[in-house]
Amino acid sequence: MHADTLPVPAPPLLEIDDATVLRNGQPVLDHFSLRVDTGRHTAILGPNGSGKSTLVQLIARQLYPLARGDCRSPVRVFGRGRWNVAELHGLLGIVSPALQRDYTSEMPLEVFDAVVSGFYAARGLRLDHRVSEGMRERANAALEQLGASHLIGREMAGLSTGEARRVLIARALVHRPRALLLDEPCAGLDLASRRRFLEGLRTLARGGTTLLLVTHHVEEIIPEIDQVLLLKRGRVLRQGDKADTLTDAALSEAFDLPIRATQRGEWYHAAID
Repeated sequence: MHADTLPVPAPPLLEIDDATVLRNGQPVLDHFSLRVDTGRHTAILGPNGSGKSTLVQLIARQLYPLARGDCRSPVRVFGRGRWNVAELHGLLGIVSPALQRDYTSEMPLEVFDAVVSGFYAARGLRLDHRVSEGMRERANAALEQLGASHLIGREMAGLSTGEARRVLIARALVHRPRALLLDEPCAGLDLASRRRFLEGLRTLARGGTTLLLVTHHVEEIIPEIDQVLLLKRGRVLRQGDKADTLTDAALSEAFDLPIRATQRGEWYHAAID
């Protein structure tokens, strides 16, 4: 094969170069750099206050870093620094606690409408929205993929935490995104619901959707995730393969407590020593 016919490698899912984000005049991300390759499932792990939520907002274009002297954007998703937000969210599905609060508020919103309105980046359908048969098929397929088809007809506000989360992931999947960014997806779930939910994420990961999982619980890092990024006080403390990152020393430094990490089968666990 000639050099000029070699396939062009896919750009990284995410590149952040020396980005600083201030809140109340203080850096919450401080000269932050990160690279995540497309197709590599990654967990972003750290204690409360380490900058995880700010990082999610930065990726989602809900806030921006300090301007730099050069013209190159310090935050690039799929190789691009400038995005129409609706276009970006079609390629990178985002599910967060803030999104769930919005969709489970008291304002009525039926489950199928919540999913199919994802094509219009809207909360529910409006009179000017025209839903094609293809859109309906993809919405139904996404709900079935998440095991949530039985929820059609119910109001979002009446769902359990785990049910609502599955519906919102289905909403993100109607675009067939390249990747999913999941911010604390297991928050509020009991042990059984959490394991069922994580098994669903495993299915997505094996199906080719790149996962970015943001959490402060080692136990939520599914076996398909092979890269872990440890955050501490707005900086990258360590990034690398899971076995090299989920160590007693690294976790203890990140959480400022003596922590012992153990592996049980394919899963990792952590406890204060």
